Amino acid sequence: MPTFHYKAYSANGTSLSGIIEAESERQAVSQLKGRGLLPREVLEEGVAAGSSPSFSFQRSVSTADLSLFTRRLATLMSSSVPLFEAMGSLHEQEESGKLKQVLARVRERISEGSSLSRAFATAPNVFGESYVSMVAAGEAGGALDVVLERLADFLEEQEEVRNRVTSALIYPILMVLVGGGVMIFLLTMVIPKIVVIFEDSKAALPILTVALIKLSHLLRGWWWIPTGMAIASVPLYRKAMQRDALRLKRDALLLRLPLAGGMLQRLILSRFARVLGLLLSSGVPIIRALEITSEVLVNRVYRLFLRGVMEEVAQGGSLSVSLKRSPLFPPLLVHLVGVGEKGGTLEAMLLKAGAAYEREFSSRLARLMGLLEPLLVLAMGLAVGIVVMAVLLPIFEMNELIK
Repeated sequence: MPTFHYKAYSANGTSLSGIIEAESERQAVSQLKGRGLLPREVLEEGVAAGSSPSFSFQRSVSTADLSLFTRRLATLMSSSVPLFEAMGSLHEQEESGKLKQVLARVRERISEGSSLSRAFATAPNVFGESYVSMVAAGEAGGALDVVLERLADFLEEQEEVRNRVTSALIYPILMVLVGGGVMIFLLTMVIPKIVVIFEDSKAALPILTVALIKLSHLLRGWWWIPTGMAIASVPLYRKAMQRDALRLKRDALLLRLPLAGGMLQRLILSRFARVLGLLLSSGVPIIRALEITSEVLVNRVYRLFLRGVMEEVAQGGSLSVSLKRSPLFPPLLVHLVGVGEKGGTLEAMLLKAGAAYEREFSSRLARLMGLLEPLLVLAMGLAVGIVVMAVLLPIFEMNELIK
């Protein structure tokens, strides 16, 4: 009989894992449900675990679509519309696509008597573990509409941050692509036709012109080498990043980058504070909330440290004291967490800290883009100027010889 490894939630929201024997994956899920567990992941022994979806609020469905769905569902729940009727209405309103298919399955589970969180858990590629946990906490506390409103607010804020970063990067990326394209065109199409004049003259050429000619010959004759290296680097990088040790080194290096490292840290701190505060305010136990938050953070350095924090808090330690032991969490955040723990307002303090770090990230991003744009224009002008000088210098020298 096949053996399946499973991860599931108990009735009180605790995460469990183990092994179960069943004829099929469907039967394994049924057995787990019979034990009162909510299956999160069921994999047959021998199947790579890496193929399972990672934790996040959104994956195959865009954040904008998911936030809109969440907002509509919250509106219907606050209007006392029955859950099955609300899901049916949202399913009919949704345009054909991935989300419509998922909502059809969710409505079917609800019609079978399943709770909303359990129905969402059957679509982990759309509703991440954090999303499901918050919905489950809202159901248990009788405040599902409030939790859904908070979820919608969070998703909309995350989409706004993503759009802000994307908009800020469009111009620099466009400048790099245009500048690179212009340089390649000059070196491969224009320069070879011009340097023929210099080569025929057999005169001594300036070092800058010689270097430019050699670079042009390299690109024209051996263009396949850099192209092949660029193409091969993508699968090699992905394969290398499958190793946890290398991913940890990469994430640590990203945090040490000048300018970008500080911005990345602010973005991570904002996400940490917002997600943890949102989970706690929705009624998720702190240990479970820390576990989910650590998985939501993409940086392995923060993930690794938060695992130690979870153990200390589980043993009765203070969250602020645990965070203070690492320079990953600045004094401002630690102080706000400490004040929240003492005053019983930890959730509010975390959300306030998250908003503050998000504003700081946006401010740094605006300053960096304001500095980067003229620097890119200057770099492009300098590169084109070097090419022009390499062409004009021998012309000037030839004119001097003629005189």
